[in-house]
Amino acid sequence: MGESVGASAGAHIRTEGEAGGRGTGGGRWLVPVLAFGGISVAVMQTLIVPVVAQLPTLLDTSTSNASWVITSTLLSGAVATPIMGRLGDLYGKRRIVLLSLGLMVLGSLICAFTSALVPMVAGRAVQGFAMGAIPLGISIMRDELPPERLGSAMAFMSSSLGVGGALGMPLAAWVAQYTDWHVLFFGSAGIGAVAMVLVLLLVPESPLRTPGRFDVLGTLGLSAGLVTLLLPISKGGEWGWGSPTVLGLWGASALILLAWGLLELRIKDPLVDLRTTVRRQVLLTNLASIMVGLAFYALTLVLPQILQLPAATGYGLGQSMVVSGLCVAPMGVAMMLVSSLSARLSQARGPKVSLMTGLVILAASYLLGTMLLSAVWQTVLLSVLIGVGIGIAYSAMPALILGAVDPSESGAANGLNTLMRSIGTSTSSAVVGVVLARMSSPLGAARVPNLDGFRTAFLIASGAALLGLLIAAFLPSSATKRAAGAGTHGDLTDPHLVQRGGPGADDEPHRAAVPR
Repeated sequence: MGESVGASAGAHIRTEGEAGGRGTGGGRWLVPVLAFGGISVAVMQTLIVPVVAQLPTLLDTSTSNASWVITSTLLSGAVATPIMGRLGDLYGKRRIVLLSLGLMVLGSLICAFTSALVPMVAGRAVQGFAMGAIPLGISIMRDELPPERLGSAMAFMSSSLGVGGALGMPLAAWVAQYTDWHVLFFGSAGIGAVAMVLVLLLVPESPLRTPGRFDVLGTLGLSAGLVTLLLPISKGGEWGWGSPTVLGLWGASALILLAWGLLELRIKDPLVDLRTTVRRQVLLTNLASIMVGLAFYALTLVLPQILQLPAATGYGLGQSMVVSGLCVAPMGVAMMLVSSLSARLSQARGPKVSLMTGLVILAASYLLGTMLLSAVWQTVLLSVLIGVGIGIAYSAMPALILGAVDPSESGAANGLNTLMRSIGTSTSSAVVGVVLARMSSPLGAARVPNLDGFRTAFLIASGAALLGLLIAAFLPSSATKRAAGAGTHGDLTDPHLVQRGGPGADDEPHRAAVPR
């Protein structure tokens, strides 16, 4: 029996001769191409930020309606990440990366050719499906790269979301300030098209597949559960946190997700293998990811505002939109630079140590940030420090996830982890938004957040990082070195590892990647 299982598992794992990226030209270009794809997705997410305040005028609609331009991308991106991950496991990861980037191009073009609300919201929703490209890129790296390159490659890919967002903001601000705002979407379409061509030419398709069928009913259930969960989080400040609509949606979400979970446990080929997600290493990493996402987004909500508020407030720095974006950009540069450092730390001490190190830096930086809001150079320093913390923490997460799941489930597992980060950023937006709205002062006919509000937002972010640190402390120590780099200490394509449950099998045996 053990022999047959091992043979079957080996049939679904690459042989050395099939390793398209190992030692080939594709291997040399694999990491930069996939990282460029991830950065292009992140740029797409943030390109609308500089014109958010002008959206009601640009689209000839109310502020409430214009907010759907942001909300639609949030919801579609959250739904897309686990779905695209599962599709990649079933039908080919490169194929689904191309699909994700293609949807980004399509959505960008829809937005570029319209000034009306409904097509703009629809285009942004289509764009959101590109979010699946980042976790799939990490999974492709696991399938294609040799162990000695995998840790640093995954760390860089994982940080691409923050890198693209931080670097894209000043560029988008410059375009929005000096050209027609539609150019933002033409640029996004162009970047996405270039990424598609590069992936098509330089990224090999992994031969690794998960046997089974796509879970359509589970997809509909998860989509409905996530929409009813995230919609009131993103719109609660506008609708009222205690309103029947918000409470009703949260109640519906709880019921839908409960029914969905029971369904996933009963069917043969679930969209998300819940038995895998409740393993200690996977569960705690995902919970910590929520906290990191919550802490990460607080900076992008606070710094641009305090930089652009007029000096007449007594604490505003009176900078332009472009300068504001440039002050936040060093966060992305710091994330990029520390990704290799995080990989080396994970290899030496394990990704659990890397995650906890990043969270310590993050918590301390936000505490320090409560005193670093009075000069432009201080905001730049704060961006760098928080970028270091985020970069180290984000880089450790794929190693922890991939060190605990079968190679055949890596796409779905990474997609779910990316979803957890999205839930964290959505929650941060809601919580910080409420704090800044309530802790405000009059400025002419309007009210603006006051300094105490900004400091409170930073304290909340620091608290989230400390809670994430507490969660990470309970990660299994026995698996950390085996998970380091998700392959640094052993070949994850080894069928014997798969048969035993993979390098992160510290809690229970894994299912082998065999036909069902």
